[in-house]
Amino acid sequence: MNNTNDNAQSLSLILPQHRKLFYGGDWHAAAGVECRTQSPATADDLGPVPVATAADAERAIAAAGIGFKTWRRVPPLERAKVLREAAIIIRNHAKELAMLDAADGGNPVSEMTSDALVAAGFFEFFAGLVTEMKGASIPMGPNAVNFSMREPLGVVARILAFNHPFMFTAGKMAAPLAAGNSVIVKPPEQAPLSGLRLAELIGHLFPAGVVNVLTGGREVGAALSSHPGVAMVTLIGSVPTGRAVMKSAADTLKPVLLELGGKNALIAFPDADPDVVAASAVAGMNYTWCGQSCGSMSRAFLHQDIHDAVVERMGHHIARFKPGIPTDPLTTMGAIVSKTQYEKVLGFIESGRQQGAHIAYGGSRPTDPALTKGFFVEPTVFIDVKPNMRIASEEIFGPVQSVLKWSDEQAMLAEVNSVEYGLTCSIFTNDLEKAHRTAAEVQAGYVWVNRTSAHFLGAPFGGVKQSGIGREECLAELISFTQEKNIHIALKH
Repeated sequence: MNNTNDNAQSLSLILPQHRKLFYGGDWHAAAGVECRTQSPATADDLGPVPVATAADAERAIAAAGIGFKTWRRVPPLERAKVLREAAIIIRNHAKELAMLDAADGGNPVSEMTSDALVAAGFFEFFAGLVTEMKGASIPMGPNAVNFSMREPLGVVARILAFNHPFMFTAGKMAAPLAAGNSVIVKPPEQAPLSGLRLAELIGHLFPAGVVNVLTGGREVGAALSSHPGVAMVTLIGSVPTGRAVMKSAADTLKPVLLELGGKNALIAFPDADPDVVAASAVAGMNYTWCGQSCGSMSRAFLHQDIHDAVVERMGHHIARFKPGIPTDPLTTMGAIVSKTQYEKVLGFIESGRQQGAHIAYGGSRPTDPALTKGFFVEPTVFIDVKPNMRIASEEIFGPVQSVLKWSDEQAMLAEVNSVEYGLTCSIFTNDLEKAHRTAAEVQAGYVWVNRTSAHFLGAPFGGVKQSGIGREECLAELISFTQEKNIHIALKH
């Protein structure tokens, strides 16, 4: 499959050659069935993918346990060299990986290259932190030495979400590998192909059993999270899935790291520039990914003095996001990842109508005949939204944004904090004191002032309330994949 657009560089779709499970340094047929993968934009058949079972997980965990015994003894700076080599390979294949994710996951290829580069950046970042896994000495007087040291946990399972398939599957290996753990990743079942391609590209760099890829669904995810041979399990996904993983992990008392959903608020005060707020509200909704982002600004709280001006200006910015075939480099907005998710999004749009909100932009399926086979939805903005409406209180994970008008600051903050989520928040004001006070009041783990959506490598990302447990993209993520041991040495006297 090739792009035929004469105005852009032609990119070939390179599919993974291996359609098996990767563990123990080799490829293995799954004990379960195979499923077919299809492009959510064109319905093109992208070939079979193995569906791992609990029995497959058992074998992979055993192999990962063996790999761990070797990898943990590799000096940290030597591990860092391997991670940097993996980063080089990923960078060299970034465009290829972008095309694969675009075809399989529905996100525009023009943006997916940056996903691959971000994943490479995670390998480089955590490679640079391997000497920071430090313990501490505790004074005990002249007759003893007491100190702590950090050790890797063992086998780590990472279960990933579909909105950034390669970036998550590859990038989330980096911290546990840097810490000396072996890793089993479960790519998203909706878009698994780049996970298999990742194993083809970098699997050979690591001792057998250190890097493992299991494609599949709930069965293998539950097996990984409950197995006593897995020392830690992490998830990027929905709140219900996070609860299920945490319950499953509880029987073996394994730690969890959960990056879950969001119903994030953009708050605009009356002194904010309507042009800036409008552009930021649209950019923060991540329409490029069809709003399929846990950090999307799906609730825009606009002060009544600037509400109408912001809504009017949003149309100009929304016009840049036109659904199209994801593998076309000119496409600015892709497809919903699956039929199930597509129908869910349409259901929320209908719910918004029925509950009395009004559509300012979008709300329909695009009319382009080239898009009839795919799961496409226009960028959709509702106005006259009330906090108790489903579109304002539940995570949609689609291109649907709610605008809420406010006049009373305390009432607005109560509405912002009324949802069960607490991932991100974006505040727009030129009043420094107002910005600080509002940032302190909102219940969110990651707050921007006069900006939105940007991540800063090294800054801890994660949520509060039902949006998750733990922090990623920082030193704390690396430390979370270690355990502390204290050693006391009595000296002769």
